[in-house]
Amino acid sequence: MTLFHIGFLKFGWLDLIDVVIVAFLFYRLLLLMKGTRSVQIVVGLFLLFFISFLAFWFQLEGLKWLITNIATVGILVLVVVFQPELRSALAQIGHNKLFRLFFRYEKEKTIDELVKTAIRLSQLRYGGLMVIGREIGLKNFIETGKPINAEISSDLLVTIFTPYTPLHDGAAIIQGDFVVAVACTLPLTQNPLYSQLFGMRHKAAIGVTEESDAIVIVVSEETGEISIAFKGVLYKDIDKTNLKETLTKMAKSG
Repeated sequence: MTLFHIGFLKFGWLDLIDVVIVAFLFYRLLLLMKGTRSVQIVVGLFLLFFISFLAFWFQLEGLKWLITNIATVGILVLVVVFQPELRSALAQIGHNKLFRLFFRYEKEKTIDELVKTAIRLSQLRYGGLMVIGREIGLKNFIETGKPINAEISSDLLVTIFTPYTPLHDGAAIIQGDFVVAVACTLPLTQNPLYSQLFGMRHKAAIGVTEESDAIVIVVSEETGEISIAFKGVLYKDIDKTNLKETLTKMAKSG
């Protein structure tokens, strides 16, 4: 069925669906790369596509020849340049609501390990800062730390946050069931409500949740208190028996 017909141009329901899907994919791509160095590359690609359109529209043969030859190796170049983003995008697809039922075990395992870590750090009075990545990419924060890409485990995280070890200072960033980087630097909140109340870890936890949809677990070195930062709000002194339930509810929320 045709929605409208202008000259040689026919636009039907299938064309509308096609446009919506392409627009959604571009939106997700831009959302994934927000706050990363890849944004400039994406802008450059859009400019190149626009020049290509003009070249073929006005039949600029020399420019068409150049663009056609670049395109033959362009796909390989893009795969190399955007390898981290492509890997992250595939991981994001795996975390889509349509697939979450199939990966419930892995998700629960990750939360279980984080709960064990937080409780152990609290008992030992070790400070801890653990960022759970969700939909919005955290690459710009990951780049400030040391990449490890290790499967998540309580023993690993407790070892990382043991005082005076080389990587204990800073945040551990978790994506899926992997600790992707440690000793990461996070932005401090500028919210005046928190300016006098909390230490650097807590301010950093709130700060990163103001710029992303991440969930952050904070363990106080002074009191052993476990707190959670989410959507720019700090929830203090979470009861250990309710910690898993609280994290699960936040992880399921939009």
